[in-house]
Amino acid sequence: MKKVLLAVIVVVIVLGAIAAWRADTVFVDNQPQPAAGVGKVDLDHVAALQRFSDALTIPTISYDDRTHFDAEAFLAFQDFLETAYPLVNQRAQRTIVNEFSVVYALPGSDPSLEPVLFLSHMDVVPVEDTTLEDWTYPPFSGTVADGMIWGRGSMDDKLGVISLMEAMETLLQRGVTPRRSIYLAFGHDEEVMGRDGAAKIAEYFQQQGLRFDFVVDEGGVVTEGLMTGVDRPVAIIGVSEKGFVNLRLTVDAPGGHSSQPPPHTALGILAEAIVKVEDSPFPAHLDPIMQTFDAIGAYSPFMSRLIMGNLWLFSPLVKATMLADQNQAPGIHTTTAATMASASPKANILPTRAEAVINFRILPGETVDTVKDRVVRLIDDDRVQVTEEYANNPSPVSPTDSRGYRMIASTIRGFDDNVLVAPYVVRGGTDSRYYYAVSPNVYRFLMARVDPQTMHYIHGIDEHVAIDDFLQAIRFYYELMRQAGSD
Repeated sequence: MKKVLLAVIVVVIVLGAIAAWRADTVFVDNQPQPAAGVGKVDLDHVAALQRFSDALTIPTISYDDRTHFDAEAFLAFQDFLETAYPLVNQRAQRTIVNEFSVVYALPGSDPSLEPVLFLSHMDVVPVEDTTLEDWTYPPFSGTVADGMIWGRGSMDDKLGVISLMEAMETLLQRGVTPRRSIYLAFGHDEEVMGRDGAAKIAEYFQQQGLRFDFVVDEGGVVTEGLMTGVDRPVAIIGVSEKGFVNLRLTVDAPGGHSSQPPPHTALGILAEAIVKVEDSPFPAHLDPIMQTFDAIGAYSPFMSRLIMGNLWLFSPLVKATMLADQNQAPGIHTTTAATMASASPKANILPTRAEAVINFRILPGETVDTVKDRVVRLIDDDRVQVTEEYANNPSPVSPTDSRGYRMIASTIRGFDDNVLVAPYVVRGGTDSRYYYAVSPNVYRFLMARVDPQTMHYIHGIDEHVAIDDFLQAIRFYYELMRQAGSD
């Protein structure tokens, strides 16, 4: 028995030594060198703020019900861009795609070089009438106050549109002629899946035979206080994004009076099906978060490195801990959310049809088809029909060793070398998913700072952005355009 105990102690000591050694050696400092001399361009702050404010007053709202689409607002926004940025409209070719989306192409001096593409979207989400009194300033006033610009779209994503236009206008004011052509593409329906905007723009690029060196869209930001155990800001660059699908579950039944019910009504059958799906969540995979941790691991506390550097030992613990956290769980598995249901119109009528919608956000590695197949197997009931709606597969994963990724990362750190840079998988959807047909190098990053508090303002009440972030976004895009177009 003593020999067995001694052997166990030796094994524990050896395993502990190996784990500690890996914690100190697996993660190396691979942060990119900061780009030199960035962020020094002078801006007319007052004029830029006024243009941003004016842009926010135009209610380019995307509704799920497309019969509410306000064509005049989007045409007014096109006119605004044309008059507010005269040099861009003189020097760059403007193309209107599918009536409401806009493409600008600034020609480079060397047509043999692949162009670069910057994306944003002009549409914003609606504001609920019941919340209007809760806004500090009216949502479409574009108020500049308290060091902020307030209004719907100030973060998502007229910040991107206006910063890009300001950056290109500034580039032209300084007489810069890029060697590599620079494209801007602004979709008009990103908030409702982008099928009439970004998807049509991508088709247009394919018809023109265009291939892009790299693509930059929204989706990543500079996070503060959002990375557990890391006390420095982390700029997350989206290299992929989750897919999504709505699965509609439908049960038909004869109906009748509630005083003579069958053992299970259509609604009861449907409820059982939903419970089966909810009780069998998709398995967790740590690969998506490891690419992020690999980038910042050298700057993490020893205990974090000990655990993440020894997943051969701690993987079950990490998965269980993350899955128990509502904020972290979506990063490591396909999520399941039952969101809509309907059945009988009256309490004493047996439903002839019961329906529910379950929304899935699909991690790379799964597809719409594998999700649907799994749900059908889990329900295992021919009375429940499963049909897909609004489906989109996860995007491919863009490389982190490309010229585009390195340029974005080094430019971010050029503004502040205290900021760490890391790739990650975007949990929501962006227009960028449509552009893999014209470039394998698709990245998502917007130069804005987000912390646990400001996250709640995006799509919410009192959406706003700091004036300093707006000006920094202009400088960032300016530097990226200047560098991307210079070689």
